Amino acid sequence: MESPDVLIRQFADAARSMQEKTSTQQMLDEAVEIAIEIIEGCDLAGMSIVNPRGVDTPAGSGDALKRLDSLQFELREGPCFDALHVQEVVVCRDLATDARWPTWGPRVAKEIGVRSIVSYRLFTAADTLGAMNLYSLRTDAFDTEDLYNGVALAAHVAVALAEAQNVTHLETAISVRTGIGRAEGILMERFDLSPAQAFAVLRRASQHQNIKLNQVAEELTRTRETPS
Repeated sequence: MESPDVLIRQFADAARSMQEKTSTQQMLDEAVEIAIEIIEGCDLAGMSIVNPRGVDTPAGSGDALKRLDSLQFELREGPCFDALHVQEVVVCRDLATDARWPTWGPRVAKEIGVRSIVSYRLFTAADTLGAMNLYSLRTDAFDTEDLYNGVALAAHVAVALAEAQNVTHLETAISVRTGIGRAEGILMERFDLSPAQAFAVLRRASQHQNIKLNQVAEELTRTRETPS
């Protein structure tokens, strides 16, 4: 068992490592590896993320684990589902016999051999982002110290995830705006328009064709043909 000072350094290193990742996917993959390294009882880990379509598990210890994490939301039962909807931390000491999840639990125990799990809600002051799921191949694998260390790690993951998602959204917005800017430039040069007038032409074409403004801009940039 690591000393408190060693664990503090590990969490600090983990936080810096996750923040250095250049994409949300890289950050989540790193979080899976760190969870297995730091939490003594953890053999497998998965990161389930809330998205506009529902919840999926883009990072985890293998495809089978990702599938069984996703299965919780199809069946609407399981510790990850409960961590998102009921309480912030959900602990199970034996999945094969836990009456809370009579379908999902025995299936996980049989197909993958995991026996205990702890799920943590990933959240910030503003949003619920997903859940961190830590699995063990042993029953009753997570002691009190593991549970507290998991809370600390989940907090770091949530902050890193929120930052990564914000960067991704910003990059997307900049990319879209840059495409619109190129299209505006074409119209300004071709018809001697002001930036506001060029934007108005793109907006009118978007409304008339009933497609997104950035799609109109992309088509104009690609074909060099003026929107009708």
